[in-house]
Amino acid sequence: MKLDHATLATPHLNTVRDFLCNVVGLTIGPRPAFSFDGLWLYHDDKAVIHIIKTKTDLPPTKQSSRIDHLAFRVETAAQWDTLVAKLAESKIEHRLTALPDNSELQLFTIPVPGIVIEFVIVNTTSA
Repeated sequence: MKLDHATLATPHLNTVRDFLCNVVGLTIGPRPAFSFDGLWLYHDDKAVIHIIKTKTDLPPTKQSSRIDHLAFRVETAAQWDTLVAKLAESKIEHRLTALPDNSELQLFTIPVPGIVIEFVIVNTTSA
C-alpha cells in the first residue's frame, strides 16, 4: 500500500496552485468534472495533490482532527538550493531547521493561511 494523493481545501486556489507549480514543480492535469471548483496537480503522470476551492479558511466542522502539514522530499543538494532560491526570489517566508540528530534538514513555509508545506533533505554535511 502507498499514499495515493493529498487534498488541500482552500479559498486561495490560485495562490496554492502557483506555489505548488512554480516552487514544487507540479503541473496541472486532467480532473473529473466535479460540481465544485478545484484542480489536480501532477508529478510525472500521477495526480498527487487535489485542490478544492472553498469559500472560507475555516474547517467545515468543529472536529479536532486535522492534517498538520504536507511534506516533499528533495533528492539532491542542487534541487534544495534551487528551492531556497525560488522562495527567496518570490519573497516567500520560510524557516530552516534540522532534525535533533542533524540527519535531515527541514524547510517550512505557509504559502496561504492554513496550509503548511515542509521540504526535507538528507543532511550530507552532518557529522
